[in-house]
Amino acid sequence: MKLISTQEAVGHVLCHDMTQIIPGQYKDARFRKGHVVREEDIPVLLSMGKEHLYVWEMVPGMIHENDAAECLRALCQNQYMESGPVKEGKIELTAAIDGLFLVDSARLNAVNALEDIMIATRHGGTAVRKGDKLAGMRVIPLVIEEEKLCRAEAAAGAGPLLELRPWKLKTAAVVATGSEVAKGLIQDSFTPVVEGKLAEFGIETVDRRKPGDDMEAVKNDILEAKAQGPDLILCTGGMSVDPDDNTPGAIRRAGARIVSYGAPVLPGAMFLLGYFEDGTPVLGLPGCVMYAKRTIFDLMLPRIAAGVPVTRADITVLGEGGLCLGCEVCTYPNCGFGK
Repeated sequence: MKLISTQEAVGHVLCHDMTQIIPGQYKDARFRKGHVVREEDIPVLLSMGKEHLYVWEMVPGMIHENDAAECLRALCQNQYMESGPVKEGKIELTAAIDGLFLVDSARLNAVNALEDIMIATRHGGTAVRKGDKLAGMRVIPLVIEEEKLCRAEAAAGAGPLLELRPWKLKTAAVVATGSEVAKGLIQDSFTPVVEGKLAEFGIETVDRRKPGDDMEAVKNDILEAKAQGPDLILCTGGMSVDPDDNTPGAIRRAGARIVSYGAPVLPGAMFLLGYFEDGTPVLGLPGCVMYAKRTIFDLMLPRIAAGVPVTRADITVLGEGGLCLGCEVCTYPNCGFGK
């Protein structure tokens, strides 16, 4: 660092915080370490009694933290994301829409493995609302070698590290299995729960069916529902291993390709996910979805609502964090469930 006249400080970077005191009104850092002095700052600094300033000696090949943060932002920011201003060397990204937040974890880890660089995000694969904070990034030192930022760009590779996908699916059909429901012996309390969760993602339930327990009847209702063209089909109940629980077999007979029957998640181990040839997803929802606060359905629905194909591997990795603790006061998604 070097000592220069305040009058000549425009464009230079301050080496330490500078406190301004206005008796009875104000006492705080008026200019913080790393601030780039502007023309309008000169009168304020002089009024604070600062005739001279210690500033960084910027040399070729070195980048100030504010400019470096902008470089990292460019590696992350994608469509539907808004950037805040650089503040003390840090930039934050927020969601411009409701949607599914995705992170390319491997590439993010490659960038964060580099010295003096950090990018922090919320968990990928989760639903976010407009205005939610998505990520923050900065470099650790006040100034950083340009070469390190070039290495970060190389580690990030092509395309942004982050993605925000809007909700894509708009309509759903619900096939509520169970002879007791079909015969009216009990009220169908499952469908309203499912409809409520779908509505949170802008999905309207446009078809409701009650075929009973017969596998052929369930299969026929699935096919008839699909013929109406919904974006999503959900079958409720009949997902356990009891001999008369025929929903998985009916989904298979309807022609769906089963991605997974079973998931390493509690509640929700008997969950089924399949896709028809045209890409329409079909779900088999176990009974826990009807009464548990949060289940496998809550973990899978954001991906499905955004039109992101779910693989067996996506379900397999849910085991770590897949145990809902059943807290008396549920704070989901601000908890470890599914993360």
